Amino acid sequence: MPIATPEQYAEMLDTAKAKGFAFPAFNVSSSQTLNAVLQGLTEAGSDGIIQVTTGGADYFAGHTVKARATGALAFARFAHEVAKSYPVTVALHTDHCPKPALADFVFPLLEASEEAVKAGGNPIFQSHMWDGSAVPLDENLEIAKEILPRMKAINAILEVEIGVVGGEEDGVKHEGSNEALYTTLEDAISTVEALGLGEQGRYMAALTFGNVHGVYAPGNVKLRPALLKEIQDGLAAKYGTGPKPLDLVFHGGSGSTDAEIAEAVANGVVKMNIDTDTQYAFTRSIAGYMFQNYDGVLKVDGGVGNKKQYDPRAWGKVAESAMAVRVGESTRQLGSAGQSISA
Repeated sequence: MPIATPEQYAEMLDTAKAKGFAFPAFNVSSSQTLNAVLQGLTEAGSDGIIQVTTGGADYFAGHTVKARATGALAFARFAHEVAKSYPVTVALHTDHCPKPALADFVFPLLEASEEAVKAGGNPIFQSHMWDGSAVPLDENLEIAKEILPRMKAINAILEVEIGVVGGEEDGVKHEGSNEALYTTLEDAISTVEALGLGEQGRYMAALTFGNVHGVYAPGNVKLRPALLKEIQDGLAAKYGTGPKPLDLVFHGGSGSTDAEIAEAVANGVVKMNIDTDTQYAFTRSIAGYMFQNYDGVLKVDGGVGNKKQYDPRAWGKVAESAMAVRVGESTRQLGSAGQSISA
């Protein structure tokens, strides 16, 4: 299917919240990992979100060239073409953009989408994240308030981070106090006061409840998904809305238990980022392939190797399929499997 229109993306998120599931959002950094996501979503019968970070966009542009906006546009154009061959609907998103990267990442992409919409098309990306977690909340929200009208004008969605996700992802690193890892109701009220509840433009909020980026065994991250319910209930009471007024995003989910994920989704999470686990699935399969085909992929002791085995397509297919399996697991964990609006 073609990439989701703004209306389809809104329908995806609305359906997820109404039915109590969430869409996985997969970070990719190459055509192979992008194709792996499309394969996995198709096999699971799930729609989903494909996203790229500043580092991923840099890599798309060529690892010797620092041109992340170019790389992000190349990612998007590739995705727009190849997605047509798959029977699921996907949205495109840019992940973690800290303040220093706005000028060479999100803003040029917004300008490209503004031109596309002006010409009668759809935005190139359906949503963008502004990661203001490294600046004071007032400044975070002030910048978000400046970006949101531009997003509304092209019918795209803004993602904001309110609080701090610990650990590191693509060079965005946080080592704040433990208190900073937990968003408060007061933080959420400040967000609503600044950004509204949709009337100024739609946004998703990555509230933090102990999340940490990176690799952690279950039990090593102290998540408090019940905090999300406390915040949603507090906002609903204050503003007189229905339940779960915010569309929430779950970052730093590696090592989370199924019960923790289910509770977060029940409390309004409609998007969960997946990166570390799919990276490992992709690379682990390549390592296994190389060990199993050692004599074929290397010209050992004067041999010639086996071209059919060292052809990058041979191990590339193995890696894509292995990552696709992990993609499918995520859709079942979040409840989006079999929920495609394309079905």
